[in-house]
Amino acid sequence: MTHLLRAEQLAAEIEDVVVLDVRWALSTANTPAGRADYDAGHVPGAFFVDLDAELAGPAGDGGRHPLPAPEVVQGLVRRAGITEHSRVVVLDARESYAAARAWWVLRWAGVPDVRVLDGGHAAWVAAGLPVSTAAPADRHGDMVVRPGALPTLDAEAAAAVARDGLLLDVRAPERYAGETEPIDPVAGHVPGAVNSPTAAWLTADGTFRRDLAEHWAAVRAGHDGPVGVYCGSGVTAAHHLLALAELGVDATLYPGSWSEWIRDPERPVATGHSPG
Repeated sequence: MTHLLRAEQLAAEIEDVVVLDVRWALSTANTPAGRADYDAGHVPGAFFVDLDAELAGPAGDGGRHPLPAPEVVQGLVRRAGITEHSRVVVLDARESYAAARAWWVLRWAGVPDVRVLDGGHAAWVAAGLPVSTAAPADRHGDMVVRPGALPTLDAEAAAAVARDGLLLDVRAPERYAGETEPIDPVAGHVPGAVNSPTAAWLTADGTFRRDLAEHWAAVRAGHDGPVGVYCGSGVTAAHHLLALAELGVDATLYPGSWSEWIRDPERPVATGHSPG
């Protein structure tokens, strides 16, 4: 089963799906990042989702974007009118980083059918499809969320995957290597983790590569065992899980990611461009 939709496919079934707009970027503003873009024009009928408030918990010991509390996801499900039988489509501005986080969180919470608009809002506009500035009214969905429908890794389990399988660090190479760290207070990577930059899984227009299987074969070369994925705070790592799901590959998210790993000064840190 594919987890991706093209803009034309979404347009053909727009009346039968729940659409969530998760446009987001790192921001210190008081208003939700992406809300202004949503207000300026969005897929008709789409609900705006605040990633920081509805798809993550407060920053703390669990990292910058720990998993949201079940009642928070329940509120989103009710607001958007999601039922056990809903087909849900999520999108962001372009590259599907934030949309993949929504895709993963909703599936973790037990929503059975969640897809991602490949290429996001940009693909919708490029296809010449209409946009709206009207926000839909709450729909009062009745699905009860069941957190834990997808497995996760904690720090100890992530370290074990790095030893016994393949732990992917999806950040940019310079952050992985510890050459620069613009967000977190410690630079480097989990010892044994292999760098697989998220941008390398995309084409120039922000859609997923058509040769995902070949790219994955190159990334995985020489590694067997379980696959785990992390990033800075557990957002863009979900993008890798989405790509791997398209290939039928089971992989597990480390939600706390690097921002949680470094909370414990006893945890080792590797630097350089090799796993270490």
